[in-house]
Amino acid sequence: MSKKYKFYEYLTENTDSRICKSIPDSDCTHVPKNFTLNVANGSLTKLAEKIISPNLTLAWILSFLSAPVFLIGMLVPIKDVGSLLPQLIVSGKIRSFSIRKNFWTISALVQSFCMLLSGLLVYLYPNQNFTAYLIVFLLLIFSIASGIGSVSFKDVTGKTIPKGQRGQMLSYRSTFGGILALIAGLILVFFIEGENSSLTYSLLFVLAGILWFFAAILFYKIQEEPGSTKGGRSPINEIKEGFSIIKKDTNFRNFLITRALLMAIPLLQPFYVVLANKHSEDNWKNLGFLIIISSVAQIISSPIWGRLSDKSSLLVLRLASAIALFGIAYAIYILLSDQEFSFYWILPLFFINALAYAGARLSRKTYLVDYSPEDDRPTYVAMASTVIGLFTLITASFGLITEQFGLLYQFLFFAALLLLCILISLKLKTIHHEN
Repeated sequence: MSKKYKFYEYLTENTDSRICKSIPDSDCTHVPKNFTLNVANGSLTKLAEKIISPNLTLAWILSFLSAPVFLIGMLVPIKDVGSLLPQLIVSGKIRSFSIRKNFWTISALVQSFCMLLSGLLVYLYPNQNFTAYLIVFLLLIFSIASGIGSVSFKDVTGKTIPKGQRGQMLSYRSTFGGILALIAGLILVFFIEGENSSLTYSLLFVLAGILWFFAAILFYKIQEEPGSTKGGRSPINEIKEGFSIIKKDTNFRNFLITRALLMAIPLLQPFYVVLANKHSEDNWKNLGFLIIISSVAQIISSPIWGRLSDKSSLLVLRLASAIALFGIAYAIYILLSDQEFSFYWILPLFFINALAYAGARLSRKTYLVDYSPEDDRPTYVAMASTVIGLFTLITASFGLITEQFGLLYQFLFFAALLLLCILISLKLKTIHHEN
């Protein structure tokens, strides 16, 4: 193998890039280049997502801007709904183009613009009421672009990366992004502690915008051979086709149910934050600790999850659910114990949940890409995202359990969802990989 592909060989332990049976021969020789570019691209986007995340830093910034609580509570639903629901509408359009990487590239540029404009608003108008609302509106635009890019990303991955290497590629994106996010968290804890200024928050947005810009360039450089444009449909026909697939494909239907139940893992984090706040005072410093602990979990687990996903994505899905259940048990212990716990006793909860979430994301992405038929992959991906987007609207009401009955019953509710997730996953077909 050429020296310039030594990085690819080291990551995949593949000494012959020509062995790839699940993608066209014309794409096969470009696998090392595409794999490397994809990992570099993902490292930048994962760091950007850590720097500005709706459930941590963005919520923090809106608090600094004195935004109303209801607006802060809308961040995660807006992010999820905006990114998931539009996908089915655009998937048919994407299929009508032989080269699909451009959709992700343009989407990333839009995301970069949203981040940069948000940073400008925070710096120039930190004390204006409209600033928080405009930032949330930009988050919606950002999320819609993210949804369009997601369809393109999974389709391009299916065209350019062979089965048996997709899980590894996704894991290394997370691993290197996690390393960079760990460095960012350390900076927050040791160098920017206490500096609650509009300039600091503005720079976080600007840095995220720059990362998205360079990520767009890297993805554009991926070598994608022209693909089939057959089957391009109008949005209405695409929606009809999507529901038709759900009706006739029992395995896909079970996958959607499993994936919906798997959402219990990311939904747990805000309630862990509620528990942590009862044992915490130094919030700004703790934000850095939360970024650090989640990054460490991501770095440690992603390579393992990636390799396991390439062998059995279903096994990873079940393991991730089991780990999350262990985290819930630990949270219940802290909640019911008479012992006084400091904030540092809460940190393992975020580590465990980040560990489980990394496995859940890799397993569901790998399974969906590997299972979806090549010609209908955009529709499968988009339909999955649309259904989960609709389910997200329902999850917005889950917090009522805590308000009415308390955290204990909230945790028990999520535990029940994860147990059901494992049971239904037993019905899913096993994907056999060729490498």
